[in-house]
Amino acid sequence: MGGSCAPRRRAGRPQVPFAFLLPLFCPALCEPIRYSIPEELAAGSVVGDLAKDLELSVLDVSARKLRLSAERLHFHVDARTGRLLVRDRIDREQICKERKQCELQLEAVVENPLNVFPVVVVIEDINDHAPQFDKQEIHLEILESVSAGARMPLDPATDPDINTNSIKDYQISPNPYFSLMVRVNSDGGKYPELSLERLLDREEQRSHRLTLTAWDGGDPPRSATARVEILVRDANDNPPVFSKDEYRISVSESLPPGSSVLRVAATDQDEGPHAEIRYYLRSAAQSARDTFSLDERTGEIKNNRSLDFEEVERYTLEVEAKDGGGLSAHCKVVVEILDENDNRPEITVTSLSDRISEDSPPGTIAALFKTRDRDFGKNGEVTCNIERDLPFKIYSSSTNFYKLVTDGTLDREQTPEYNVTIIATDRGQPPLSSSSTVTLRIGDVNDNAPVFQQAAYVVHVPENNPPGASIAQVSASDPDVGANGQVSYSIVASDLEPRALSSYVSVSAHSGVVFAQRAFDHEQLRALELTLQARDQGSPALHANVSLRVLVGDRNDNAPRVLYPALGPDGSALFDTVPRAAEPGYLVTKVVAVDADSGHNAWLSYHVLQASEPGLFSLGLRTGEVRTARALGDRDAARQRLLVAVHDGGQPPLSATATLHLVFADSLQEALPDLGDDPGPSDPQAELQFYLVVALAVISVLFLLAVILAIGLRVRHSSGPAAWGCFQPALCSKSGSRVPPNYSEGTLPYSSSMCRVHTGVAEFNFLKYSGRLHSTQDMLFSDSPGALIPLPDGDEPPSQPQALTPQQAPPNTDWRFSQAQRPGTSGSQNGDETGTWPNNQFDTEMLQAMILASASEAADGSSTLGGGAGTMGLSARYGPQFTLQHVPDYRQNVYIPGSNATLTNAAGKRDGKAPAGGNGNKKKSGKKEKK
Repeated sequence: MGGSCAPRRRAGRPQVPFAFLLPLFCPALCEPIRYSIPEELAAGSVVGDLAKDLELSVLDVSARKLRLSAERLHFHVDARTGRLLVRDRIDREQICKERKQCELQLEAVVENPLNVFPVVVVIEDINDHAPQFDKQEIHLEILESVSAGARMPLDPATDPDINTNSIKDYQISPNPYFSLMVRVNSDGGKYPELSLERLLDREEQRSHRLTLTAWDGGDPPRSATARVEILVRDANDNPPVFSKDEYRISVSESLPPGSSVLRVAATDQDEGPHAEIRYYLRSAAQSARDTFSLDERTGEIKNNRSLDFEEVERYTLEVEAKDGGGLSAHCKVVVEILDENDNRPEITVTSLSDRISEDSPPGTIAALFKTRDRDFGKNGEVTCNIERDLPFKIYSSSTNFYKLVTDGTLDREQTPEYNVTIIATDRGQPPLSSSSTVTLRIGDVNDNAPVFQQAAYVVHVPENNPPGASIAQVSASDPDVGANGQVSYSIVASDLEPRALSSYVSVSAHSGVVFAQRAFDHEQLRALELTLQARDQGSPALHANVSLRVLVGDRNDNAPRVLYPALGPDGSALFDTVPRAAEPGYLVTKVVAVDADSGHNAWLSYHVLQASEPGLFSLGLRTGEVRTARALGDRDAARQRLLVAVHDGGQPPLSATATLHLVFADSLQEALPDLGDDPGPSDPQAELQFYLVVALAVISVLFLLAVILAIGLRVRHSSGPAAWGCFQPALCSKSGSRVPPNYSEGTLPYSSSMCRVHTGVAEFNFLKYSGRLHSTQDMLFSDSPGALIPLPDGDEPPSQPQALTPQQAPPNTDWRFSQAQRPGTSGSQNGDETGTWPNNQFDTEMLQAMILASASEAADGSSTLGGGAGTMGLSARYGPQFTLQHVPDYRQNVYIPGSNATLTNAAGKRDGKAPAGGNGNKKKSGKKEKK
């Protein structure tokens, strides 16, 4: 068995045609591959070598996926050999029913490239059915008057087989009265007729029994029998006669059920019961009997059900007209069905691509489909279209076969799939259409690079961050899918060395989270520039870069560092010299400090923690400049020490300290003696304890002096003046005895003449009062606590007191201190702002005791201070070069009421230095005494 585009047969094997294929590139012009097989072949029987007929090798069968496409697959292709095999039982009569030509339409589908080849398998009939009579017994009634030669039709047998396997001949059992005649119709059908050979005689034989046998033309032939019973009746010599021997009518398939199709009519010249005609259907196929009905009395033929041209195009009926005498006549009725456009086109997708790559060129086949319209003529002509604005088009590859191909650029990211609706429309009136939707999924290619959500990233990270913490996250999206859309992250560049980069930051390849590998230090690294790359997993891989700027924020983790003053090379503290005549606001030095932090954390402020002489210097809060707050006083030490604290602006603030050593000197040679004994930095707690002890000692001494002074005053009132000598409050003067007037109205009761003793180096000068004393005045006022006892002229004190002439010099204007400048506890009292001395007895006695103590120390060469001559005991502390000229003379601030003279340093006079006048540092001295 074989097939070709044009079938031909070999001699001796009529059922095996050969196959000749045109080239595969022209399938539309090729005739179908035809095979011919007998029906009832066993499953697995070979129909033909389809692969060979298609010029395909055995390897191409599996590689190109050779397969069949049909409505009902009675066949299949052997995947190994490419042969066309029978799948299941094939019954021609069941498949093609009454058709003379039984053909099965198949499609052979191959891929790579995708193509379809029509295949036609012709099912040849075999003698698998025996003839069959509708009735096993045939009853006939014949009048005895029937003349010889009369014919009586018999019910024919039916055989579903065709051609030679159909009914070939009829035979009847031998009988002297009857013979069998076979009538052949125009369509080739054979109908048995019983012929009367001689006249019947009812009185001789009332009935006759015959056996009718039907034979087909098969090999071996098959047969069927029916019993024929003939009853002889009384004579009816005129049979019915039809108006036509053959009736033809055409009806539309849309004819409703129950409609009248045709009415047949026959006439009988007899009268009475012999003229009553009844109609019967004879020798009609079962489908015709099911479709049509015949009214026995009227001869009207009606359809019992809907007609379908696609199932049966024509029906043939045999109608018998029988009169009451048993005579009958037959006619043929042919009913042709006219086609109507009552079937919509059918769309069958024979092949559909799973995915179409988005980079497919135009013309790529996406699907193969075929159409079918069961209508005839123009009603069965179909055209196909798809929706507009789709990148696809349809063109016909062969009759009723179409290809759906691409007709534009595909982009999966915009449209991942297309639902293509194919619309098939016939040319009937009105046209009918149907649609079928196929889903075409677009396959992805790596045509999109990753895209970051931001054009650039900037993150702020505070310094001293914990190592391993995440500091940022970058994110990129890729509209591709699968591996083409899987994004991984990496660092491709930075402003650091490649070796050092890994110790600073890292990025997660999957999440894009950037981790700090170490704690950042704002002072070492303030910004970090990174270039991150997002790369997909496609082939070839695409990537995108983005910049990430990491700004390291500052924290207050660095204390200020003092640059100046700095320690010397040997570790000793340096010093700064200040001119003694420096005016207030004079720039002494500047504390210079830096802070490695930035912003508010590096905003420095300067504060004085400790000063040897508070109020002597001022410190700029922001500049750190050390300036003199006031002029240097006589009581101020030549050497000053400032402890400066430098605070930053952080939270909490950090600080550093610096120690300034300042020496008041006009030259370096003058400052060197002050630096000879450089005590180390003392403990503030120890210094506080020292000051407390000194304060307690001073208070104790002052208390003892007050007690001694009080006792002395009592003794003075009770004894004569000779007991005091030169050490009484009224000091002796070698030039004569002069007694100053007594001030009892708010002034200091002290003599204006004082001793100036020259003993070695230390000397005191007696200041003489220019007023004259009168002998008539009283020399002692016992009731006045402030009275002084003056000495008479000569070396010895007078034995009796003399009265002094009350000549008083005008008081010094500089004596009028303000309330805050007054020494002693009276400075805190509310006194007269005119400058009068307070009348507080305790304050007066305190001031007298202080003056006497100073005078005694000056008169005594071996002072309890332990100093050398002329040093007032200070050389032991500041060195032998330190004389009284380096120490402020506090005596210049002691004013004698009623006189322009003040206590002065004799050595100062020798040196040519003028004593401090009454307009000296009164205010500053007053503050110092108050302290």
